[in-house]
Amino acid sequence: MILMKYDVIVIGGGVTGCAILRELSKYDLSVALLEKEEDVCSGTSKANSAIIHAGYDAENGTLKAKLNVRGSELTKQLAKDLNFGYRNNGSFVVCFDEGDRPGLEKLYERGVKNGVKGLEIIEGDKAREMEPNLSKNVVAVLYAPSAAIVCPFEMTIALGENAVENGAKVFLNTKVTDIKRKDDGFIINDEFECKAIVNAAGMYGDVIHNLVCDEKIELTPRKGDYCLFDRECGDLVKHTIFQLPSKFGKGVLVAPTAHGNMLIGPSATDISDKEGNNTTIEDLDMIIDKAKLSVDNIPFNKVITSFCGLRARPKGDDFVINEAADGFFDAIGIESPGLSSAPAIGEYVGDMVTARLGAKKKENFKETRDGLKKLNKMNYEERGKLIKENPLYGNIICRCEEISEGEIVDAIHSVIPATSLDAVKRRVRAGMGRCQGGFCSPKVMAILARELNIPFEDVRKNNAESPMVYGKLGQDDEI
Repeated sequence: MILMKYDVIVIGGGVTGCAILRELSKYDLSVALLEKEEDVCSGTSKANSAIIHAGYDAENGTLKAKLNVRGSELTKQLAKDLNFGYRNNGSFVVCFDEGDRPGLEKLYERGVKNGVKGLEIIEGDKAREMEPNLSKNVVAVLYAPSAAIVCPFEMTIALGENAVENGAKVFLNTKVTDIKRKDDGFIINDEFECKAIVNAAGMYGDVIHNLVCDEKIELTPRKGDYCLFDRECGDLVKHTIFQLPSKFGKGVLVAPTAHGNMLIGPSATDISDKEGNNTTIEDLDMIIDKAKLSVDNIPFNKVITSFCGLRARPKGDDFVINEAADGFFDAIGIESPGLSSAPAIGEYVGDMVTARLGAKKKENFKETRDGLKKLNKMNYEERGKLIKENPLYGNIICRCEEISEGEIVDAIHSVIPATSLDAVKRRVRAGMGRCQGGFCSPKVMAILARELNIPFEDVRKNNAESPMVYGKLGQDDEI
């Protein structure tokens, strides 16, 4: 049996795993990431609020508090270095009753202790000057100017791709089912050998942990439903509008997105199914009713899609980040503010792992990533020059998002290749617009089939269990 040998293997290709992989790629180590799906960003990281929280919510002294504030600081520069969508739009936490003002004051005091800069409590009338559609019932607001919004797909992919550019390996469609301890490390699936493992497996973090550690743990799936609005609603609010948080999280938000849409959600329902990412009419009705409390004039007839995300809820109220066994590191239970904290989690775990292995930093680490070409960000002269070089950039496939064939081909052959409909969508947004892929999906599938040299009917929405077609009309086979 010939094993693929690495110093460190990261399990899980979400934003946490990719941030850790990038950090480890800064060192003279051989590192790899194993992801059970066909693409990175296929779990919690693909379906969340896309918020970079300021850091006032987490209890003082927790990992959440420390890593949220540090992660927020790091993300702004990372967005420039790695070329992903980011907007520093600030956030409001709204209060509807004078009796709840102490709750805002408590958040303010906690945020100041956590090191959040620029926090202030402002009165309702001033808040409505800044945000005209804010509900007339809002009496006061905690304003956090450092909060931001990102594109979570782009952020995750950018972190992973930059790691690969720096020598890391990514193995997709690689589900971890077995981990054996050996004297100086581990053997995974009888395929991989490594000195250290980082468990960043999201909803399945407990499953991976329990393969190695004597003390067993359990993560609870918490589902959150969202509604996404058409771009013509993207200016209804400028800031991210939260309600005072409860034991179930930060409540229902109303927020613009990094790509000019508007988002409301999430719900917060604990379930038992780690794959239970179906929306329900009850949860959608709830977030609609709650969103109406914060913001007036929401045009609910402009919703273009709804979706559900899952986050892994640990038994405690903090992230689970530690060396759970010799050479085995957990980075799990990464619920909100996990996206905000991811770059700092990368640093934190990277320091633990490299200290154990005695690793030294590289002298030639590449800090930046160019990413894919984006024609809708170019002027006519730039587009014209590109189309002259490659006519595929002149063939628009996705009309809603103005995405060309050339961009889709680039995504398919990118650093971490896009081999499914969803993987293309996450990289270039083909299918994310008003029609939600109603017009462009067959064309994107045809391009995938051509570029991957596979039959059209073998193209998948995402993983192997998601066929898009079952045959051709006129065949004898049942359809």
